[in-house]
Amino acid sequence: MSNKGCIKCGSRDAGQKEVAMTGTGLSKMLDLQHNKFVVVFCKNCGYSEFYNKQSSTASNVLDFFFGG
Repeated sequence: MSNKGCIKCGSRDAGQKEVAMTGTGLSKMLDLQHNKFVVVFCKNCGYSEFYNKQSSTASNVLDFFFGG
């Protein structure tokens, strides 16, 4: 039996979104959103994980989320 899926509820129904966030210091004061992430979330319970967009590709973040 495979126990891959959401680590909170076990669901395999996930989605993903891209988000941008400010850093600290001057970038926060100037609202420069240069930190980009891919967020993978469980559509069943809402559990979310952030992945740095620069080091992740869209094809493998769902594998990370499901423990693959």
